[in-house]
Amino acid sequence: MEKTLYVVHCIDTEGPLNETLEATFERLKHIFHLDLKPSKETLIKLQNGELDLGGKEESVKTTLNPHFLNYKNSWPLIDELFNDCLSDKFRNRYKDSFGNGWVYNWHCVDHVDFDYNPRGREMGYHKIFDYVSKKLKDTNSSKDSLHFHYHPHPMVKHAHLCATRWLGPTDKLFQVLSRRIIDRNWFPAVNRPGFQVTRPDSHWFLEQFIPFDYASLSTEEETHTEQFDLSAGRSGDWRRAPLTWVPYHPSHEDYQVPGNCNRWISRCLNIGTRFANVNLFEVERAFKEVDEGKNVILSFADHDFRDFRKDVEEAYNLLTTVQKKYPNINFKYSEGAKAMREALNLKKDNHCNFKIKLNKINEKAFVLDVESDKDIFGPQPYLSIKSKKDEYFHDNFDFQIPKRKWTYTFDEETLPIELVDKIGVAANNSIGQTSVEVYDVLSGKITSTKHN
Repeated sequence: MEKTLYVVHCIDTEGPLNETLEATFERLKHIFHLDLKPSKETLIKLQNGELDLGGKEESVKTTLNPHFLNYKNSWPLIDELFNDCLSDKFRNRYKDSFGNGWVYNWHCVDHVDFDYNPRGREMGYHKIFDYVSKKLKDTNSSKDSLHFHYHPHPMVKHAHLCATRWLGPTDKLFQVLSRRIIDRNWFPAVNRPGFQVTRPDSHWFLEQFIPFDYASLSTEEETHTEQFDLSAGRSGDWRRAPLTWVPYHPSHEDYQVPGNCNRWISRCLNIGTRFANVNLFEVERAFKEVDEGKNVILSFADHDFRDFRKDVEEAYNLLTTVQKKYPNINFKYSEGAKAMREALNLKKDNHCNFKIKLNKINEKAFVLDVESDKDIFGPQPYLSIKSKKDEYFHDNFDFQIPKRKWTYTFDEETLPIELVDKIGVAANNSIGQTSVEVYDVLSGKITSTKHN
């Protein structure tokens, strides 16, 4: 009996990235606490493992792999890469067991509100999202999909540094999502955490709105303790998460432990980077689990600012090598939400349909009524508001019927309706099908968008 292994290639889509020689050594100091004078000669010696680093030689050598340092540092270079990797010629070079070409999942970030940008990241709302959207349309890449990726803001607001919180005073999570809804009629069903970081604030936020999370970086052992930015759970902490390719519902108190939450977390290792990379052992684990009758998704992630064509080739070679041991198992490239539905045998459903009405209570108060024809994922839809001054806000609804009916009052305690331009309402159903409604206050027109 033939069985299927679902394969999901996630790409943290962040646009061009530039790293000078001096910046490489600055990063080396941050990761390994090695204070070395920047020079091309020293870099080559480090790449060859020729300097005594007190046991850190191999880890440093991996970090400084010439492939990892070959950044796409301009939009023309990104464009050249996309033109090739999105082509049928390239995709069909690496067909799955069903004769289908490679599939990508584009997790698009917005770099916004940073004070210092030494790596030349593309700044602005929708910049990367719009580029990929147009590229997929122009290349007829209908099997690929757009998903969510968010970089928490460090307190110093430097674009090249990591952070762990989503809901701090400098963070722009609500701005990004509110603008995606109102400006682009789009809301995510699939997440990839920036810097592989999940914490209670992001865990509980996702539990409200986003059903699928390609996040777990659990590995057999903690092999990167000499890398300071990854040690002791500082970034990408998945030490307690299951060592399996079977997605799980997390616990409310600990996202790494299976529990009773509603969203699904899938294991997603790296490829083409300095730690936690997918390998032959892990691919064989996935095939073995499928053979045992488990609901398996094999997923891995890398970045668009590196030449991920090499990673596609590596992953394909791993898949075809292991498949020879398991001839009864097919592997299938998949979009992230679809893989969850099919691998987990989630019950088929229809999109949520919303009834939205703005009712005048008196001269100073208007009430927005929102009703869904079926239970949504999470307790409430995401509410976004755009003012006539081009300000964007997010707020909570008032609950009338849990998971079905909500209201929101526009008055002096929130925002008077005469100051409101558009109202956005977005939600997923239990299997990650998305419904977005944008209400134009002046005209009363509602734009409805549904996507899978």
